[in-house]
Amino acid sequence: MPRQHGPRRARITFSDSAAKQLENLTSEAEIHALDRALVVVSVDPDVGEPIPSDTAGPQLREYTDEVERVRLLYWVTALKTVVVVAYLEA
Repeated sequence: MPRQHGPRRARITFSDSAAKQLENLTSEAEIHALDRALVVVSVDPDVGEPIPSDTAGPQLREYTDEVERVRLLYWVTALKTVVVVAYLEA
């Protein structure tokens, strides 16, 4: 019987400022919390709330995990295959 795969996950990429923030994460707890939030967003890129803005740029979204205390600001490309993280807190 052929193996069935789940839905395709979005690929996560980081802006330069988010990549710098990643370099500053040192605790296992922070890394674990961020990883869990990234998995949620990769499975469902529309999970975050839209952030009101003008229509000149991409629609920013905010995902907050109150349990892990992580906030991600990101946008989704037109094909919804790549989520670009613009800012994160862990």
